[in-house]
Amino acid sequence: MGGEAGMSTAEYAVGTLGAAALAAVLYQVVTGDSVTGKIEELIARALRAPF
Repeated sequence: MGGEAGMSTAEYAVGTLGAAALAAVLYQVVTGDSVTGKIEELIARALRAPF
């Protein structure tokens, strides 16, 4: 007998849930105060750089 190819519906559901959870965690990290402050500092330093 041949093996099954691809994912079943339950596997898609678990994969989608995992991807959504990872996206939520990354969103919280990126929008946190420390990351936002570092990005703002980096942009400010780049704008002050002599050309």
